[in-house]
Amino acid sequence: MKKLTSIFRAVVIGIAGCVGVLTINLALADTHGDHSGYEIWGADQSNSVADVESRGVNGSFIWVWDSQDVEKQLETGEIAKPLGCDGNNQPGEGPCNVYDVFLPSLVEYDKNGATGNTLGTDFGRLHGMLPDPQNLYLNANLFSPGRGYVGIIDGETKEAVAIFRVSGTSAGRSVHMSFWNSDGSALLVANLHGKVLERIDVSRDADGKIIAATLNQSAALGLGKDMTISDDAKVYLGTNSHGNPMLGSVTGSYDMVNAFGDLTPQGFCKENGCDEGSDGELGGRGNNVVICPIVSDSDNAYVTFGGGGLFVVNTKETPMTIVGEYDKQVVNGAGCGGAQAGNHMWLNAGVSASGAGAEQSTFTIFSIDDSLFGPRSNTPNRPAPRMVFKDETNTATIGNLIGEATNLSGQLPGTTTRRDSHGMAVTLSGDHVHTVDRIQNNVEVFDTSTLARTTYDLTSADGQGNGLGACAAVSVTDDSALLGNDPAPDLLEPTPDGKYLVAALRGPVPVSVTHAAQGSCPGVGIIELLDDGASGRLAGVLRSTNTVDNSPASAPGGQAYTGAEHSDVHGAAIRKK
Repeated sequence: MKKLTSIFRAVVIGIAGCVGVLTINLALADTHGDHSGYEIWGADQSNSVADVESRGVNGSFIWVWDSQDVEKQLETGEIAKPLGCDGNNQPGEGPCNVYDVFLPSLVEYDKNGATGNTLGTDFGRLHGMLPDPQNLYLNANLFSPGRGYVGIIDGETKEAVAIFRVSGTSAGRSVHMSFWNSDGSALLVANLHGKVLERIDVSRDADGKIIAATLNQSAALGLGKDMTISDDAKVYLGTNSHGNPMLGSVTGSYDMVNAFGDLTPQGFCKENGCDEGSDGELGGRGNNVVICPIVSDSDNAYVTFGGGGLFVVNTKETPMTIVGEYDKQVVNGAGCGGAQAGNHMWLNAGVSASGAGAEQSTFTIFSIDDSLFGPRSNTPNRPAPRMVFKDETNTATIGNLIGEATNLSGQLPGTTTRRDSHGMAVTLSGDHVHTVDRIQNNVEVFDTSTLARTTYDLTSADGQGNGLGACAAVSVTDDSALLGNDPAPDLLEPTPDGKYLVAALRGPVPVSVTHAAQGSCPGVGIIELLDDGASGRLAGVLRSTNTVDNSPASAPGGQAYTGAEHSDVHGAAIRKK
């Protein structure tokens, strides 16, 4: 919508004279995207070493493809080769082992100095990466219960810049995802099991290069109940694999009275069952494990929770402050898809990652007007979300009151009735929002003005059921019982030329959300946008592979896979070059 605003300004200028006409032409061209090159980054959360007893606990792989190679693959069938992380950016040198990016020898510091520990190799799996607004860096979210690490990678050289460990609390500690703020001056971190929103303050030079990164403990906002700090945040310093010094520091003190108190600004329990106050009138918030802090252009973070409900947080304040609070009957749980179109933040509700998700079927889309939040807290459930779509097959769970009590039909496409709303992206024009169904392999598309809905699939050649789609040709073949042509789409993002969406495609041994995420062609899917962004089709797959990992397989409700492929790409991101 920023692009549409620029067009409006150009129209006004155009009335004054011919200089304005040139401006309007440039602005209109901008709606069709940036045609310079870009890279596609895939976060493969399978283990990068063998003989590990559990999935996704020891290393990971970073897959990076150049857009020129991707276009060649789509046109000729020549397979695009992944780039390496040695700074040469040569095709065929990848993927990159996360242990070669974040070196185990890095020394641990808290705000008082060195602790005597090193980073080691116990920092979890790579859950996802997102580019900063400057397209210079990517965050690296390293997820595993009890660990809680988040890093920053130089997008051009692929070298580590900084890595932190978030705070330990009485609730626990882990990093699910983090999001850059609107200008790249902060990274907002979801400490999932710790039930904290944390902030890394970022300083840059005139060219956008990061010159300092500080995990500011004074900015932290506790989101659970009866919270205490069990371990301060950490940073890891030393020399990276390119011979350059790592950045980072920890500063500040937690505000246990204001930021970590039990009550919202409106006097309700942040999380149900607190000692001081009452639960929200429409279900409150049952379990505030933090899923995603999705950040608006005005730097409000829409913090979704596993058990349902939502906080809207002003991330510019120190400590950060709650300016909107929603109960779980109003905003259902386990959402992580989010995108902004105009003033409205579009969000979803999906299937829980915990075992409870095996009995859920949730596909809910809603939006909230971001312009209606100010510096002071709104009353509960205001402004009211605009319900865009709620599938009638939804299961009555995680706050949703509509539907059957359970849904036990498994996760095999073609037989299951379950649904799972997950990754979301808005087209460059701002006209359409696309949301994937991780189980059914469909994409629901909504017109951001009229809310009209269209649907396309990722299994056929044309997205409308005719011919076999791109996943079929590259599906895993070492287990004949595995259902082929099963993309299992996850997180997605638009390319800067406006031609495609890239979507993470899960594998036959899903590391996370095992009851909803089994797929047959792990890698990154290239979705060609059709009908001015109202539809699409899966045009190609950048296939990833990992047969080093031999951890046990598990996909409840899917196929009991017996083959060797363990690659499991959970996140796909774009970096403009």
